[in-house]
Amino acid sequence: MSNPVFYPRSVEHRLVEALEDSPVVLIHGPRQCGKTTLAQFTCAPNYLTWRGSHLTWRGNRLAWGYSQEDRDYTYFSFDDPVTRDGARADPTGFVADLPERVILDEVQRVPELFEAIKISVDRQRAPGRFLLTGSTNVFLVPQLSDSLAGRIQIVPLHPLTQFELAGRSDPSRLDADFLNALFGDGFSMFQCERLGGQLVEKVVAGGYPAALDRPTPRRLANWYRDYVEALVQRDARDMTRVRSLDVLPRLLRAAAAQTAQLFNLSTLASPFELSRPSIGDYITLLERLFLLERLPAWHSNRLKRLVKSPKLHLTDTGLAAALLGTDAKALAADRSLLGHFLETFVFQELRRQASWHETPTEFFHFRDKDGVETDIVIEQASGAVAGVEIKAAATVNSIDFRGLRKLEKAVGNRFVRGVVLYDGETSIPFGDRFHAVPISRLWRMP
Repeated sequence: MSNPVFYPRSVEHRLVEALEDSPVVLIHGPRQCGKTTLAQFTCAPNYLTWRGSHLTWRGNRLAWGYSQEDRDYTYFSFDDPVTRDGARADPTGFVADLPERVILDEVQRVPELFEAIKISVDRQRAPGRFLLTGSTNVFLVPQLSDSLAGRIQIVPLHPLTQFELAGRSDPSRLDADFLNALFGDGFSMFQCERLGGQLVEKVVAGGYPAALDRPTPRRLANWYRDYVEALVQRDARDMTRVRSLDVLPRLLRAAAAQTAQLFNLSTLASPFELSRPSIGDYITLLERLFLLERLPAWHSNRLKRLVKSPKLHLTDTGLAAALLGTDAKALAADRSLLGHFLETFVFQELRRQASWHETPTEFFHFRDKDGVETDIVIEQASGAVAGVEIKAAATVNSIDFRGLRKLEKAVGNRFVRGVVLYDGETSIPFGDRFHAVPISRLWRMP
C-alpha cells in the first residue's frame, strides 16, 4: 500500500498568524478534513504518524515562516478515553498541569475545559498557548464559544480544495486566485481543454483526504458511508440525548437529494414519523457536525419581490454522491442531479478558498419571485458584490446571464462582476463586467 499523501494547506499562514496574535486558537471543521495533521505539521511535527508509516509530502517547505523552536507543542487527543476521562474529572487541575504550549485535539468532547482554559488565559495571556481542534461548529454552540470570547481566534478548515489538490496551496500567488480575479481585474481571454468526464469524477470524489487515499471509486464511496455511521455513533451521541439517531443518516440522504435547492423543512420532514420541529433540530445537529449548511438569500429593502428562503447544500459532493449511491457514470447520465451537484461543488470550492482569503467574504444566493436566480452571490466587507452562475453545459449564451444582470440591477453600483462558470474551453467577455469562464479556472492558471 502506498503512503498517504499530505497536501500543505493554504489556510496554514492564517493559522501561524493567529498563533502569533491570540492565546487560544481553534482549528474547526469536520472530522477527517485534516485538522490534526495541520496542527501537528505546524506546531508538533514529531507527532505526525499515519499508520506507522511516513507521509508522502506534496511540497518541500516547513510551515509558513514558523521556526523549529516555535514548533515544540505537546499533543493530547480527547479521542483517547484516558485523557478524556482525566480532563473531565478535574478540568481545572488538568489545564493547570499542562505544558507551556499544547495542542488539544477534538476539544468539543470535553466542553468542561473551556472555562478552565479561560481562567488560565486570564492569568497569562501569552499568544499561542493553546492550539485546539474541534469537529463541532462553535458558532452554533454559544455556551462553548462564549466562554472564550475575546480570547480565541478561529481558523476554519474544510476538506481539500481542487486548488490544493492541484498542488497550488500558496495564497501569495495572487495571479492564481479566482476570488482576486473576480473582485479585481477580471478574467483574461484564454482557451483550455474541456474537463468533461474528469469534472464529474472530481465531483464524485469530494475533498476528504482519507477518502481520496482509497484506490477505487467503490472503496472511496464505502469510506464516506462508514464516515457518516461513525459520526452518528460517536459525535452525535456526545451532542444530544435524542434516541432516534438512526434518523440522521436517512435525513442526510434526503438532504443530499435536495442539495443546491431551496430549503424546505416540510419536504425534508415528510418521509419521517417525526414533527417538523424535531426534524429542524436534527438539521441543526447536522450543521453542527459540518455535514450540511444553509446558504442565505441575498436581499435588499428596496426590492420586495425577492425569495428569502435559504438554499441547502451538503458540505462535500463526495459525501452526497456516496449517500445516494451515485457514481460518476450515473451522475453524468442524470443531467438534473449533475447540475445540482456541480452547483454545490463550485460553492464549496469558493467557500473553502475564501477561508484563506485576506478579505472577509460572505456568501448568498439570489432569486426573485419569477424564478430568476444567481446561484452564488459573494459580498466582501467593503460592500462589493459579485455573482457566479454555474452551468454543466459545454456552451454559454446570452440568456445564461439573465440572473446575473438582474442581480446587477438589484445591487447597483456595488456590483463588480458576473461570471458564468461552465464546462467549456474558452474564457470570453459577454459585455462590460460579465464573463464566461471554464470551471477549471477555479484551480488552474489560464
